[in-house]
Amino acid sequence: MITIIAAAAENNALGKDNDLVWHLPDDFKRFKRLTSGHHIIMGRKTFESFPKLLPDRTHVIITRKEDYSPENTIVVHSMEEALKVSKLDDEAFIIGGGEIYKMGMEHADRIELTRVHGEFEADTHFPEIDKSEWEIVKDQFHDKDEKHDYSFTYLTYERKQKKSH
Repeated sequence: MITIIAAAAENNALGKDNDLVWHLPDDFKRFKRLTSGHHIIMGRKTFESFPKLLPDRTHVIITRKEDYSPENTIVVHSMEEALKVSKLDDEAFIIGGGEIYKMGMEHADRIELTRVHGEFEADTHFPEIDKSEWEIVKDQFHDKDEKHDYSFTYLTYERKQKKSH
């Protein structure tokens, strides 16, 4: 199973200057719970935005750079290669950024989207979800509180008709 996991605003904003534009601790906890023990597929800029390797996950980095090889990661040069090295994982996660999400859409079986209720200025956006291909199978609203400046909804989408890979 290939799952795209992202947090995006109502205008599909993902981030600005290689960083998130909100801080949602419960969403971080959910991301950690869902992705731990799995392959996480990302672009080089997303990888470089991390302070360090995320524990208990296999980092698969897609880059055009030929001589790029951070320690304890798998470096590939296409989405197809990334999926190939992740195929023994029962659920690999595509974690961004914007271009990587676009490339991953046709391969994904599920989307775990945290829809942040607000519109934000961003330089990276999540691709539009085609409602004819995807349906929401689960949603859970989380109101803003003392730890969260914005309300958000966890949305789980599944592909209506599985495309053959």
